[in-house]
Amino acid sequence: MISRHAEPHRSLRGGWLRPAVLGANDGLLSTAALVVGVAAATDGSTEAVTAGVVGLTAGALSMAAGEYVSVSSQRDAELADRVAEERELADHPEEELAELASIYQARGLHPDLAREVAVALTERDALEAHARDEIGLEEGRRARPMQAAATSALAFVCGAVAPVVAVAVAGSWRVPVTVAITLIGLAALGWSGAVLGGAPPVRPALRVLMWGAVAMAISIALGSLIDASV
Repeated sequence: MISRHAEPHRSLRGGWLRPAVLGANDGLLSTAALVVGVAAATDGSTEAVTAGVVGLTAGALSMAAGEYVSVSSQRDAELADRVAEERELADHPEEELAELASIYQARGLHPDLAREVAVALTERDALEAHARDEIGLEEGRRARPMQAAATSALAFVCGAVAPVVAVAVAGSWRVPVTVAITLIGLAALGWSGAVLGGAPPVRPALRVLMWGAVAMAISIALGSLIDASV
């Protein structure tokens, strides 16, 4: 009988948490900076809404493609390591068994017990034991390209919708309303991302809030400059 109890580990959320937080932040901030920059350079909302919708679509596709390519590269490296380890197990089984035993011994087991554990795990699934304890490729942390791509794209869209809607409905107040909504959203994303990751939330929220304000201020300044020059 193996006793089990619920013990969630936040580090196992890395496969979807990182692309979700990154996608939502990027969608919210990049789209907001784009629409307020255009709104500052034009008199109506049509141009800003058009730019926002185009930016939302292009950004979501770009995020999905970028995540898929980068995580696929990581996955390829993991698979290559497993193939190499499988070859070593076939060619040098005794050396690999001794290596596995030395890993457990270095973690604090008595040499005889370390050997016994290595033999037992090798008989059960040698490749999985070496992948986990020698290379560090645990099942819950393996690269998943499609998961990362889908999460990032969906999160980008969710983040980008808010500034597009704000600039569309706020009329003459479109710039300050969009900025306010974006800053609130950034603070909420920074806070929730830290909480999901098990970190203190205040500093991450302030950090993303500060850089978001800087990005939008620069975009508004550039839009106003272009409007004045035109």
